[in-house]
Amino acid sequence: PPGDPASRVRSTDAVPQTSDGVVGAIARPRSTSARGSGKGSGDGTRDVSIRKQWEPAPGITAISWDEADQRGPVRAHLLSVDWKQPGISLDYANAGHVARTATTSRMLKSGGAIAGVNGDFFDIGDTGAPLGIGRDRQRGLLHGRLSGWNSAFYLGRRGVPQIGTLEVVTRIKQRPGVEITNVNSPSVAIGGIGVYSPSWGRTSGYRVVDGQTRDVRMVLLRKGVVIRNRTKLTSGKVLEGRMLIGRGPGAEALRRLKKGSRVSLVSRLADSPAMAITGNQFLIDDGIVKVVDDRELHPRTAIGIDRDTHRLLLLVIDGRQDFSRGYTMVELAELMIELGADEALNLDGGGSSTMLARRPNGKVKITNSPSDGVERKVANAIGVFVKPQG
Repeated sequence: PPGDPASRVRSTDAVPQTSDGVVGAIARPRSTSARGSGKGSGDGTRDVSIRKQWEPAPGITAISWDEADQRGPVRAHLLSVDWKQPGISLDYANAGHVARTATTSRMLKSGGAIAGVNGDFFDIGDTGAPLGIGRDRQRGLLHGRLSGWNSAFYLGRRGVPQIGTLEVVTRIKQRPGVEITNVNSPSVAIGGIGVYSPSWGRTSGYRVVDGQTRDVRMVLLRKGVVIRNRTKLTSGKVLEGRMLIGRGPGAEALRRLKKGSRVSLVSRLADSPAMAITGNQFLIDDGIVKVVDDRELHPRTAIGIDRDTHRLLLLVIDGRQDFSRGYTMVELAELMIELGADEALNLDGGGSSTMLARRPNGKVKITNSPSDGVERKVANAIGVFVKPQG
C-alpha cells in the first residue's frame, strides 16, 4: 500500500526482492527442459564442487560449494540443523531495539549463537525497523502487523518448525471496536493505529506516518492510563510507557481517549509461536514452487523445512560478484526442493545476505561473501543456539 516502506523498495518484480532496492542483473533464458528440474540452468546440467564441510556442533552441518552452469558461476552456503538434536534451539535476534540495526555477526555473537543467518526485510532508508513480525523466546512479541507482511517462519507450541501465515491481532480492551493495525512497525497503515513500546527505542516522530502532519494523533500511556493526547508527534524521546499513533480515521478514534482513562492493550499472535520471523514470499508450499520470477539475480537468504529428516535448511547464495552471479527466486526454490525442503521462505537478500557458523577452531565467523564488500547492518536475524549436554 502507499506509505508502506515495502512500497518504497525498487524492484522489477511486484514484490520487493531485497531491502536495498537494487535492481538485479537479468539471467540468461533457460531451456524448457531445465525449468523445474531442480538441476540448474541452461541445458539442465551443472558442475558442483565442495569447498568445505564441517560440523559446528552435533546435529549441525555447514557446507559451502561452488557450482556453474550456462548462466554463470554460483557460490552457495548451507546450514543443515537437526531440530530434534538435544540442546539445539533457534531464536530471533536483534540489536536490542526494534528500530536499531546491527550486523548479523554482532547480533548473533552477542546472544551466544553458534550459527545463523540474517532475517526479515527492513526499512533500510529510514527507521531501520523490520517490515513484518518478530517474536523472541524471552522478550515475547516485539513487532508485527495485522496484515500485509506476514509470511513467516515460526516455532509452534511444541517447538515444531512451521512456515505459514501469521497475523498480529491487537485490541484495546475498553474499546473493542477500535482496530490496531501495527505494533512497532516502521510505518502506521494509512487510516490505522500503531502501538509503540519501549522495545521500539526512541520515538521517531512523523517518520512513522510517512511525513503526514495533518489528521494524526498521539496518545501516551503510562501504566495503562492515558497521560497525554495530542496532535503533535514527538521525536528522539525515550518511551517509558506505550504510545498509540493514529492516522486519519485512526487519529479520530484516538481523539476519544480522554486523559486519565484506562487503556488495556492485548496482543495475540496466531498459533502462539515460541519465536517467529517473517520474509516476503513463500518459495515452496508442500513441495510446490510458489514463485514465478526466473529473471532477476540477487544474493539470497532462505529458510526451509525438511520434515522427513527433521532438519532446518538455512541457505545463503552469494551474488553481485564475479565468482557468484546470484540466484533468481525460481532457482532458489528449486534448490530448496533439491535439498529436501517441503516448505521454504525467502528472507532478505542483496547486501543483507549473511551466514555465520562456528568453525572447527571454535570461532564463530562469516562463511559467505556479503555483496557490499563489508557486512551490512540489518534489522534482525535467526540464531542457532546449542546448550551443553551432560
